[in-house]
Parts: sequence; C-alpha cells; structure tokens
Amino acid sequence: MTLASVLLGFGPDGPALRTGQRLPVETMVLGRPVPEVAELLPRLFNLCRVAQGLAARLALGLPATGDLRTEIIRDHVIRLTVILPRAFGLTAPALPADPAELLGRNGLPADGDLCRWDSPLTPLACRITQEFAPGIACTAPLPPPPHPLAEGAYENSAAGRQAGAPTLRAVESRYGRGPLWRFVGLLADLEAALADRLPAPVAAEGLACVPAARGAYGLRLNSCEGRVTGIARRTPTDHLLAPGGALLQALGRLPADQRHLAPRIIALHGPCVPVLIEEPQDA
Repeated sequence: MTLASVLLGFGPDGPALRTGQRLPVETMVLGRPVPEVAELLPRLFNLCRVAQGLAARLALGLPATGDLRTEIIRDHVIRLTVILPRAFGLTAPALPADPAELLGRNGLPADGDLCRWDSPLTPLACRITQEFAPGIACTAPLPPPPHPLAEGAYENSAAGRQAGAPTLRAVESRYGRGPLWRFVGLLADLEAALADRLPAPVAAEGLACVPAARGAYGLRLNSCEGRVTGIARRTPTDHLLAPGGALLQALGRLPADQRHLAPRIIALHGPCVPVLIEEPQDA
C-alpha cells in the first residue's frame, strides 16, 4: 500500500501523524502481465516517475529505460527555485539555464557559511539560518536503510546520501541535522547528480534499488508465467514518516512558539505525499 496523504497534529505528547487515504497498488498490479505492470507503475505516481519505472523494469528483468539523472536534477531544481522559496515567503529566483549556477560561482562553501555564498539561493539559505537557530528542528543521526525494503525510521534522503560532503559536515557540526542541513543536502545531491556521482541502480532476484530525488526507492516484484504475483515497495517517504523518523523528530524539536514554521520544515524534508496540519483545539 502507498500513502496518499497524512495528517499532522500537535498534541500534549508532541507531534503525531495519522495516515489518510491509501492507494491500493497491490490490487492494481497483481495478476497483470509483466510488461503491463512495468508501464503502469510509473503512471500511478506523479513524482519520481522515471525512478518508479526503472525500478519496475529492473525488478521484472526487463531492459532499463529512462533518464534517471535528468529526473533527479529537474526535481532538485524545482524544489530549490520554486517550492522552497515559496514556503519561506521569498520571491522565487529565475530558473537557471544551467543548474550548476545554483551551486554558486565557486561551488558550495566548504566551511558551511552560506550567507557569504555567491548563489541565486543565498537569500533562501540566509532565511533558513535566521529562522532556525542551531539545534532547532534537528534530528539525531539515523542509519541508512540496511535493506531496500527495510521498515522503520532510517535516514533515506538526499542529505543522508551526501552526509559526508564537506559542506554538510560543516553545517552539521554547527547547526546539527536541522533545516539548513536538509537544504544543503539538496544542493550537494544536485552537485553529485551534475557530476554523475549518484549511486547506480542495483537489481537481483526480483528486487531493485534505485536512487531517486528524495532518497533510495526499493521495489520487489514477483512473477510467474508472465504475470505479477507479488509486490513490496519502500520509498524515502516511508522512512521519513515512520515513528521516530526524521520528520517527527524535527517537528518534536520545534519550540511551541515556533510551530507556525512547521510547513517550512515539511517542505525541507519533502515528503512525496500531502501533509495536512491539524491545529490543536483550544481546551
């Protein structure tokens, strides 16, 4: 099953998520011919469509198709220049002719000082720094998923994928794994994608793991006599929204007088489903 929406509420015990409607993926694919499922899965999801389709084809033993690198670059550029500026109340910069322009004239600053960085995204970086002091809305370091289909809270994100990059290490040492770390993670992952340094897709015995814009996407598809007989999926959003996952941790470390900033934290984490915020009821 795949989440179609979640509801976020702040209660006396901290933030909690309630799952909403689910998309019945299993009933849509079980019993269908293998080629039909390979075409259907990417059509069911409007985000990371190439990654979804590539994973399906690899899991089913079909030839790989689709430009995964271009999809990841495009997704990062849209989030950095459209979604996040809007979330922070800023004017969106112009879409760059070359995505590398977003990384600054001299690249990402190794010391993590993004307010002196020469990039169209410097105002956004400074706004994030001003609104979230060190330690605010941070997460404890989570391990990466030990298996593509592992359930639970893991750091399965663009920032987690690039956690060893110098700028991310510098930001983490000063601010923790908070909003600025998530933002810089997108930039470092864009840099890696432009340099063709993303992890390669892997597949074996019906199980595929494919890098996507938000992390790693795991998919198992079983088939018999040309028809799909079983499916299991795990997305970065599954790990992000798990109990004890990065989003709930970050929101749990947001002071009560700053809860109005919750939508900005959600935007920085980038779940691939709508997260609706339920305001606490007055006593």
